[in-house]
Amino acid sequence: MIMSKRDFYEVLGVSKNASEADIKKAFKRLAMKHHPDRNPDSKESEDKFKEAKEAYDVLSDAQKRAAYDQFGHAGVDHSAGMGGAAGGASFSDIFGDVFGDIFGGGGGGGGGRSRERVYRGADLQYNLELTLEEAVGGTSVNIRVPTQITCEECDGSGAKKGTSATTCSTCGGHGQVRMQQGFFSLQQTCPRCHGSGKMIDSPCGKCHGHGRVEKQKTLSVKVPAGVDNGDRIRLSGEGEAGENGGPAGDLYVQIRVKPHAIFKRDGNDLYCEVPINIVTAGLGGELEVPTLGGKVKLKIPPETQSGKLFRLRSKGVKSVRSGQAGDLLCKVDVETPVNLTKKQKEILEEFGKSMQGDSVKHSPRETSWLDGVKKFFEDMKP
Repeated sequence: MIMSKRDFYEVLGVSKNASEADIKKAFKRLAMKHHPDRNPDSKESEDKFKEAKEAYDVLSDAQKRAAYDQFGHAGVDHSAGMGGAAGGASFSDIFGDVFGDIFGGGGGGGGGRSRERVYRGADLQYNLELTLEEAVGGTSVNIRVPTQITCEECDGSGAKKGTSATTCSTCGGHGQVRMQQGFFSLQQTCPRCHGSGKMIDSPCGKCHGHGRVEKQKTLSVKVPAGVDNGDRIRLSGEGEAGENGGPAGDLYVQIRVKPHAIFKRDGNDLYCEVPINIVTAGLGGELEVPTLGGKVKLKIPPETQSGKLFRLRSKGVKSVRSGQAGDLLCKVDVETPVNLTKKQKEILEEFGKSMQGDSVKHSPRETSWLDGVKKFFEDMKP
């Protein structure tokens, strides 16, 4: 007894005006449910899968669908039988068309249009060491960068002059092939052409088929005033050349500022330590201190303590972004005299005697500290 076939639209569960996308979606759902790889011991699932596959083969083809809509099964029976192809096809084969829009191309080597993949060149980094003066004031430097550039001999094709690359027969020019793992279809880089989609039978003698050659490139880098450690300058298009005509990458110049003998930098501020003698600290005076723009006078008031910070406005670094200058912070360090002569020692002893009995007035910090120590020991007594 021969059973009549069900309507193909009914099989897929779609209406007669369903779009191509709706038909793909319906078949994908049924195939995931009934494919023999997922139901190895179910004759019913195998039959339902074959039925869905036949319906999809017809309705996904515009000409077959038109013939089916006009003449029914009779219009397509000669070209859409349920033969062994559908039953023996693997999960990967069945989903080659359905997942094509997801994976971006066809499978192994059949029928796909050859497409040459274009790759952007790699970005490069160059470490540039500057003095503090160069970083603060700005400068221009020439650097030599090893990079990959497009081969002039073959114009980047990789093929010998007068020849051209051919389409890879393994991936059909797509650069990708499908691999079957259980009931999953995975796309991987073609092992034969390594993703390029082409094969070169006669490689260029200069670049040996790579389409690019190594070269030392000299570039002029303009360093803006105010750059700091860790800042990067981007030179667009100065990285490695792209493959198959792809755009070149970028070159990033990484700034490193050398330690300075006098100044330390914190953002847009500069710090320096200024040693002063006890006479200047006690009686006051005027000192010349350096800045990156020249010398300036710093007034030291009488009775200045060691560690005092003096701020010189706008004597720091101009911001590379806002142009606003930071400050110079000078920390004074009162220096104890050394290598005293006998007379100098006698003068100091005399000076010390003159301060005895009035330490609260002359050395308030010392007195306060000694009082604190005394209280500490008293509190420790039982």
